[in-house]
Amino acid sequence: MRELIVEIKRGTVVRSNAGHDKGLFLAVLESDGRFALTADGKTRTIISPKRKNLIHLSPTAAVLTEQEMESDSSLRKALRRFRAE
Repeated sequence: MRELIVEIKRGTVVRSNAGHDKGLFLAVLESDGRFALTADGKTRTIISPKRKNLIHLSPTAAVLTEQEMESDSSLRKALRRFRAE
């Protein structure tokens, strides 16, 4: 089976595939190759991000700007457009 390699970098919008946050859209704050620190601005804030295994994340084509990720409220606002899709 071939693996699809997608670069997950800071600002990438991902969808959680496993865990209590399954189905939610999150923003990647940091990625180290196997794990990513993710936040949604509400339950997982920028100050207290969730460490997620990359296997449990599905990246989208969207990448948030630094301005959209500067505070929890701006992060929530940026991720809001993904909830309806």
